[in-house]
Amino acid sequence: MKRESIEQLEIGTMQVPVQTSGSEINAVEKVECRSDAEAEQFYHTVKARLIDVNGWAATAKLPMSSFKLFDYAGRAVDRDAEEGDFIRIDIPGPGTKTGQGYDWVIIEHLVEERAANAQAISMRVRPAAHPLGEDECIAHFLKSCATSTFQVKRIGNVVSAEEHGRNEVANLETGHLLDNIRNAVVSAGSKIGFSYPQWKSLVIGLLSKT
Repeated sequence: MKRESIEQLEIGTMQVPVQTSGSEINAVEKVECRSDAEAEQFYHTVKARLIDVNGWAATAKLPMSSFKLFDYAGRAVDRDAEEGDFIRIDIPGPGTKTGQGYDWVIIEHLVEERAANAQAISMRVRPAAHPLGEDECIAHFLKSCATSTFQVKRIGNVVSAEEHGRNEVANLETGHLLDNIRNAVVSAGSKIGFSYPQWKSLVIGLLSKT
């Protein structure tokens, strides 16, 4: 049985912010391949799915939310995600005035790392204002202290897909009473577990062999 080195086990860990307030989520799924070479090939397949944000709902067959990628100027794009892009999230139920009907996050960090017989890609997003909005109020049900870090890792012959939510605090400072009420309701649902099935479905979908 292979034993992972400390360097391998720590790959990607520095990309996940420290939990200091609010709630946290960890959704992790792993697949063991027959060889390191097969795992490396599969890693690249899963990585391609991760940065294809427009395909997330289909990849995970999510019934809860849909995702659309926008560039730094707020223009819808059909390409792989890049640092500085925005993701528009359509959550079932009423949207917000602040986000013009949607929740928005920005891809603040996208990095790939390598170690001895290991590799990882990390994409960290954070609640953001609407890229074409008239003000800078956060257009998301969580405050800007919250992050979601999506990762694909390979350590030896094992490939994992992960989502790590950190510092999830309800955004009740939008400047719109109805938005604040909506955000409180959505955030409460997230805290009692509604977000976890969505992200678990995504990481399972990313690792699909079909």
